[in-house]
Amino acid sequence: MMKKYLVPFALSALVLAGCGKKEEPPAPVAAPAPVASAPVVVNTEEKVLNIYNWPDYVPEGMIAAFEKETGIKVNYDTFETNEALHAKLVAGNTGYDIVVPGSVFAKPQLEGGLLQALDKTKIKNLANLDPAIMATLAKADPGNKHLVPWAWGFTTVGINKTKVAKALGKTPMPENAWDLVFKPEYTSKLKSCGIAYLDSPTEIIPVALHYIGKNAYSNDVADYKLATDMLAKVRKDVRIFSSTMIDDIAGGKACVAIGWSGDINIAANRAKENKSKDEIESLLPSTGALIFFDTMALTKDAKHPNNAQAFIDFYLRPENAALMTNTMNYPTANKAAVEKIKPEIAGNKTIFVETDYFAKMIPPSSFTNEAREAMANAYNGFKKGK
Repeated sequence: MMKKYLVPFALSALVLAGCGKKEEPPAPVAAPAPVASAPVVVNTEEKVLNIYNWPDYVPEGMIAAFEKETGIKVNYDTFETNEALHAKLVAGNTGYDIVVPGSVFAKPQLEGGLLQALDKTKIKNLANLDPAIMATLAKADPGNKHLVPWAWGFTTVGINKTKVAKALGKTPMPENAWDLVFKPEYTSKLKSCGIAYLDSPTEIIPVALHYIGKNAYSNDVADYKLATDMLAKVRKDVRIFSSTMIDDIAGGKACVAIGWSGDINIAANRAKENKSKDEIESLLPSTGALIFFDTMALTKDAKHPNNAQAFIDFYLRPENAALMTNTMNYPTANKAAVEKIKPEIAGNKTIFVETDYFAKMIPPSSFTNEAREAMANAYNGFKKGK
């Protein structure tokens, strides 16, 4: 519940006049000192807001609704990977007010002074957020001073069931879905209909580490050599390093992919809209998937922080958070929005996973600079086939 604040008011002094004979005039009473009124906070920012977010990640009409309500013009640009966003923040003078980093990247960005703290008094709808999710985010952002969840999901395997069944032939589906993209027995068959990997070292190397039984967020440089040794065995079978995963799956360029759960579900919906006979599905690997949180934050050089916080507050309204999940197939961190989510979305186990499976998910962590460099080198060498 929102706290109620009592605003004190100054009371005028009461002067009691005496009764009796008019022998002496009453002593003059000093006028009370004027009480300073609380300053009125006026938003003097120009009516502009610059947002930098992931593609295919905002419901149609939401930006227009905010603009109509507030008169603030929104410039909305997109990036393809956390690495691209991070590079822009490090370079400085981004020109953006709100950015949406993954929590794995947000922690070093906070430590590097690239993001500024929120003025929570201007975001009353923060009270709608799920305390459990905010407690998890506090590991990256102590005190929840900087980050607000946009959405969350998990990195997993997506398939076109029709094409995968045809490509595998008599080979049965594996118990562990990661085998489809990491085990030569399967990749050698699936390359005929297309294997796609997300084009990002921080998406591919952690799941590869997890697959070989290492810490997905290992800071042991030696582990990256083990991951690339495994990946080298399937490199020839990978068709696409994708930054347009939804289109690649829905359009038939790939029949199996390492992708984000929400994107795979969006691709499934697009295939249905296009009246495709193919069935696209997001899988739940038996050894678990890697959970992630995408978070809104204010850049250090934000020129419109008040407008930015007005947008965050707008986004955190239950009806807007529910619209995000109902439209984009990513679960919301907004507890007040849950009752407004469509039953078919709320009941989809690859959007809102069951408690038992959630316990298998690998929570996000962070990397040392040395590990991040080793990861980038490992990924680039793998991608180039070296």
